[in-house]
Amino acid sequence: MPTAKPFRNSAAFGKRIEYWIIGRMLKEGLDVYIPLVDDHAVDAIIKRHDGTTALIQIKARSKDVIPGDAALFSAIPHEEIRQNYWFVFYSERMNMMWIMTSKEFDREALKNKTGKNVGLRSIWFNGKRKDKASGIASEYCKPKWEKYLANDFSRIAKDEN
Repeated sequence: MPTAKPFRNSAAFGKRIEYWIIGRMLKEGLDVYIPLVDDHAVDAIIKRHDGTTALIQIKARSKDVIPGDAALFSAIPHEEIRQNYWFVFYSERMNMMWIMTSKEFDREALKNKTGKNVGLRSIWFNGKRKDKASGIASEYCKPKWEKYLANDFSRIAKDEN
């Protein structure tokens, strides 16, 4: 029977992916700054060529999450639309990244109306289907979310807010 991963390992995963994504941003030539504290849900700040800045919140899912949840991001606080604020979502198992503005996330994410996470938001980018021939289940990006798929950070760099 598999044992649960310790919290320290799962918490460290999030930080490792933050730095990996920031490294990708740097490789693309973006000027990236990292806040010392995360009081305002900002993992990175990008200074664009025109002098404006973008605030970035990075969310990641490990390859070890239960099948079907590879791109489920939940319990995310987002009380109001924030100007020049971006979400970068990454699924390790699917090796996919979605980028959304604060406004897009506000429009698309579900707001929990009951339970312990009332008022927090959730977004689920993947579906799960079984191959008819092999019977093996696989996760895929739902067509609704393909418009947010990204291989680079050009949307953020260009300020398509």
